[in-house]
Amino acid sequence: MNWKSAIKQYQSYLKIERGLSGNSIINYLFDIDAFIKYYKINTDKKSPKDIKSDEIQAFIYEEAKHKSSNSMARRISGLKSFFNYFNFKNNRKYDPTALIETPKLGRKLPEVLSILEIEKLLSSIDLTHSQGHRNLAILETLYGSGLRVSELVNLTISNLFFKEKIIKVIGKGNKQRLVPMGDYAKKHVEIYIEKYRAIGKINPLYSDVLFLNRNGKQLTRAMIFTLIKKFGSQARILKTISPHTLRHSFATHLLENGADLRTIQVMMGHESITTTEIYAHMDTKYLRSVMDNFHPRKNINF
Repeated sequence: MNWKSAIKQYQSYLKIERGLSGNSIINYLFDIDAFIKYYKINTDKKSPKDIKSDEIQAFIYEEAKHKSSNSMARRISGLKSFFNYFNFKNNRKYDPTALIETPKLGRKLPEVLSILEIEKLLSSIDLTHSQGHRNLAILETLYGSGLRVSELVNLTISNLFFKEKIIKVIGKGNKQRLVPMGDYAKKHVEIYIEKYRAIGKINPLYSDVLFLNRNGKQLTRAMIFTLIKKFGSQARILKTISPHTLRHSFATHLLENGADLRTIQVMMGHESITTTEIYAHMDTKYLRSVMDNFHPRKNINF
């Protein structure tokens, strides 16, 4: 099997069997493509089955000269995923990535906005602009329900249940979850749908997609990043922010106000509670309250 057919089959596997999003598939294929380019320059082998461990190790060594530990971890993960699939598909036992170690990564605390900064961000939106009410509804939805940016751009009107104040979200791997809709998000989404989206241009292919651009088509992830960056600048917020910042702020503010980690995990769509636990490390008040409530030597009187 040559590289072209192997990559084509692997792409189908990621889409159909693993149910990954288009963006995730692009990232996986990007890592494989980087290795193929290196391999074609440095070897004369024609097939993935000819690759040896030392050749992958040489590629990793070369890449590590100019890439961060995070980038290298993703590269190695992508290569391991591809060769695991290739070996399974071709009933092959030798895995050239078996001895390749993934760099250990430190856990970086995400950037979070304070409630005051959230208010400043929301207030920076010009509602006289033709897309102002749409933009406000976008930010209220990101912060009010903690959605990922890919979940936001794929949100459909048919998955909004206003009476119950619930959003049905299609998350990673096409997994579905129900997320409460915040009161402010509900209000501004309804205003956008009834007063602004209804009178704008709507491409028939995107008639059920909630947030549309001026041409009536689905917004891109890049556009949401651009909007958030613009509003952050207008609000004079010095932190580096993105759509994910609003998601992190959603979880952190819930925790600060007494929500438990398990509930936050469900709403965020985290597969493992360990992913959610990072917010506990960010909130020292939460950690202090756990200590005060549960440690046997919590109180001392002199």
